[in-house]
Amino acid sequence: MAKNDKGLSRRDFLKTSGIAAGTLVGGGLIGGAIGYNVRKDSGTRKPREDGREGNIASPKGRKFFKNNRDFDILSQATERIFPEDDLGPGAIGLGVPYFIDNQLAGSYGVNAREYMQGPFDVGEPTQGYQTPLIRQEVFLRGIRKLEQEAQRRFNESFVKLEGEQMDEILTDFQKGEVKMDGLTSDFFFQLLRSATLEGAYADPIYSGNNNMDGWRMKNYPGNQMAYINDIESEEFKKIEPQSLASMDH
Repeated sequence: MAKNDKGLSRRDFLKTSGIAAGTLVGGGLIGGAIGYNVRKDSGTRKPREDGREGNIASPKGRKFFKNNRDFDILSQATERIFPEDDLGPGAIGLGVPYFIDNQLAGSYGVNAREYMQGPFDVGEPTQGYQTPLIRQEVFLRGIRKLEQEAQRRFNESFVKLEGEQMDEILTDFQKGEVKMDGLTSDFFFQLLRSATLEGAYADPIYSGNNNMDGWRMKNYPGNQMAYINDIESEEFKKIEPQSLASMDH
């Protein structure tokens, strides 16, 4: 995005770039929207309190994070990456922090299905996982480094910073300019960004995408049994999304 694109929000970027469930690719797609061309009024927001309930039940218990501080830092960081705006809820409202928490508690968090033997060198972004640390450790170190940077720069906890201050720190993580032990800050940011988008667009059975609102914002139909009644339509057909949990087995 060009720097003269004033007023372009991160959600506008998501909407126009074609990023949706099943189309997420690596690289600097979302990171380029953090701290550079964000709309100044897109502050960190808390979950909506309108009492609206989805038709898909989803467990919201924490399984990995043991203390509120780490979880709250994670929540605010994901909200800066995927903020609430006029198009719909942000990461917190979509339950993304719970999605990440639940994923870290499982095989994803311990890299159970991946080759984790050395040597470990700082590789190119295209070379994949390049640290001996499992994802549980990567996220904990990254989250606590966000807090350290907030205290060092602003003498305040990360969760109490203004949105632009959070963006400043996250941008430096994205650029790899924050020194960390055992990994690079841009590697942590890449994992955080990817996990945020996965939580926003995954099936609600995985504790994110509350009420399928992530899908609704992209007019994505989710997991339909069939499209036999719509497949020959020459016009765009808006279909009420459906979760795996709501399908008959």
